[in-house]
Amino acid sequence: MERVDYQSLIIQDLVNLDAKGELNKSPWYQRRSVWLPSQKSYLLNTIFEKKPIPALYLRHSIDLDKGISIKEVVDGQQRTRALLEFYDNKFTARHPEHQNKIKFSDLKNSQKESFLLTAIPVGFLLGATDSDVIDIFARINSVSKTLNSQEKRNANFSGEFKQLSVSEATARTEFWKEYKIFSANSIARMDEVQFTSDVIMNIAEPLSSYSAGKLTKYYEKHDDDFPKRDDVQKKLIRIFDTLVSIKPEVIRDTIFNRSPILFSLIISLDNIKKHSIEKIESGLIEIDLRFDSDIPVSKREKEDIDFYNACSATTQSLENRKTRVNYITKYIS
Repeated sequence: MERVDYQSLIIQDLVNLDAKGELNKSPWYQRRSVWLPSQKSYLLNTIFEKKPIPALYLRHSIDLDKGISIKEVVDGQQRTRALLEFYDNKFTARHPEHQNKIKFSDLKNSQKESFLLTAIPVGFLLGATDSDVIDIFARINSVSKTLNSQEKRNANFSGEFKQLSVSEATARTEFWKEYKIFSANSIARMDEVQFTSDVIMNIAEPLSSYSAGKLTKYYEKHDDDFPKRDDVQKKLIRIFDTLVSIKPEVIRDTIFNRSPILFSLIISLDNIKKHSIEKIESGLIEIDLRFDSDIPVSKREKEDIDFYNACSATTQSLENRKTRVNYITKYIS
């Protein structure tokens, strides 16, 4: 192989190549199209949000009978098909300027133009033999990293619940960092997305225990549609507006920077319809003082003992979550 020449093609270029029969989306070594509608929708949303997508890799070949140059998709078949299918109005996707999911035909003319002018990074494989292509395809699609539960969800799902969880978590990156809820390494491994997913599920549904399997099933159930999306989003905005109105040290320097305890505070705030920032601050300070009291745990009041124990072991069980939520609500409402 001579080299890889990196350039860009706009989406309109791909549309034109496909229309002229000059784009081979299914070379013999590629698997069949397997993307779900939710995965296609997520790709389009990524483009609409002006976020980067992986490069396509194309090999030039010549069709001697037709006398034309063929661009063969070595890697990126699913992405290429999704872009072309959206252009053909075959599925819907979320656009930041539209309330509901839309097809290409629903876009305003200016939005259609913006979409079609979107530059896609492309690596052109020059002088590549079949052996070169197979080797490159294998290298691109190799996996060397062991994924945790949330990274697996992120890889396996692309739909409504996943999109909401990721967008709500990443929108609050500065909060997680400033309030010392998650470390940089934890954020890199998507711990804050898992936390946000768990919060969303427990706002949308009755309070439950945490298990990796249960959360994964919720992702699967709501991959195509999450009817409570708008309602949950409004609640999250209200809750986090309240949290950032509290003096940072009241969360950052207390037990409330521990994710299980913060989770319970969030659920408590969701349950309280009217609140006072002063009351919340004083309540959280009181809770922290009681938790770190010099009084031996065994000699404290029963509700303080129960709260201490609910914060110290099996923090994700339903019983301990209920204990924490009820205790916190008593002090901040």
